[in-house]
Amino acid sequence: MKTVRDIPALADIPVLVRAALNVPVENGKVANSFRLRKAIPTIEYLRKERAKVVLIGHIGEAGTETLEPVYEAMKLLVPGLKWCRVTVGAEARAAIRAMRGGDVIMMENLRRNVGETKNDAEFARELAELADVFVEDSFDVCHRVHASVVGVPTLLPAYAGLQVEEEVRQLSKALSPENPALAIIGGAKFSTKEPVLLKLLDVYDRVFVGGALGNDFVKAMGRDIGISLVSNADPKEIKNLLNNRKLAIPLDAIVGPLDGTPETAQTCGVDAIPADKAILDDGPKTTAMLVDYIRTAKTVLWNGPLGKYESGFTSSTFELAKGIAASGAFSIVGGGDTVAAIEEMGVAAHFSFISTGGGAMLDFLAKGTLPGLDVISQ
Repeated sequence: MKTVRDIPALADIPVLVRAALNVPVENGKVANSFRLRKAIPTIEYLRKERAKVVLIGHIGEAGTETLEPVYEAMKLLVPGLKWCRVTVGAEARAAIRAMRGGDVIMMENLRRNVGETKNDAEFARELAELADVFVEDSFDVCHRVHASVVGVPTLLPAYAGLQVEEEVRQLSKALSPENPALAIIGGAKFSTKEPVLLKLLDVYDRVFVGGALGNDFVKAMGRDIGISLVSNADPKEIKNLLNNRKLAIPLDAIVGPLDGTPETAQTCGVDAIPADKAILDDGPKTTAMLVDYIRTAKTVLWNGPLGKYESGFTSSTFELAKGIAASGAFSIVGGGDTVAAIEEMGVAAHFSFISTGGGAMLDFLAKGTLPGLDVISQ
C-alpha cells in the first residue's frame, strides 16, 4: 500500500486529505479529541514537505451538522489552520488557490452534499478538482462506499496516510494473535458483528460477547431477559455460535428500567432477570471472569462497551479497561465509547494500540481489507 512517503513531489502541491473529523460535540464544543490528535502526524508530515493541505471529512449522520466546532478544536492542534464554509465549488477552489506551501485548510462537512453517501460520481469529481493528490487517513470510514472514500481515489493519485498505515499494521497483528488470545466484543447489532465473531472464533482461544450483543445470546439460550434490548437476529445463527466451546457469555447483569440510572439498578444472574427490567450492564461476576481470562492472555482484542455506557452504566467497561491496562498483554481496542472510557480513566498509554475505527475495525478483522483500502492499493 502506497503511503504519503511515496508521493514524489509535495512542495506547493494541493493534497486532499480525507481526515477522521467525526468526533463527539457537546454544547458546541468537541468532547473527545482522540481522532483529531491521531490526524496530526499526517498533517505535519505534509506540512513539513510544504504541501497545501486540504482537510475533508464529515460529522454526524443527518447531513446538516457543521464542522466548525471541530475546526475550533483542531486549530489548537494545527496553528494557522484556515476554514472554508463550503466543501466544493468556485469558493472552495479559490480558497485553495490562495494557500501557500505549508498551509492547512479545513472544508465544511462532506455530508452536507447528498452525493457523499451516495458515492455520486459528479460529487467525487468536484472533490477531485480541489487538489492534485489524494491521501486517505480516515480509517474509521474505510468500510464505507462513499464518494470521498472510494470515488476520489479513482480520479487522483491516491496514498494512505500515516494513521491508516498504522491501523493496517496493528490490526493485521490482531489477525495472527499470540496465544492465549482473548477477544471481547460488546456494543449491539448482531448482524454487524456475526462475520467478525465467526472469524475470531477461528483464531482466538476465547471470544466473549457482552453489552447489548450479549442479550441476544442469553435470550437464545431460552432465558427470559425482561425488556432488554435485542437484535432482530435469527436465533439459529446465534445458537450455532453458542455451540462453539470458545464462546463465553455474561454470567450476571445489572438491571433496571430502560431509562433507569446506576443508583436505582440491581444485580442478578442472567437466569433471573425480572420480567419488568432490562439488562443495562454486565455484572460483577462477569467482570471477574473476564479479568481472570485477561491475566493469562498474551493478546487481548476489545471492541464495544459492556453496558449502556451513554446512560452512565460504565462499571463493567471501566473494570475491563483497568484489567487490560494492568495485564501486560498485547492489547488492541477500538470503538467510540470504548476509547472514551479508556481516555476518561487515563490508561490509554497502557494499551498497545487504540484504533480510530469502530465498525471499520470489525470489518477489517472480518475481511482483512476494506473498500477504502482496496482502492488506494490498485
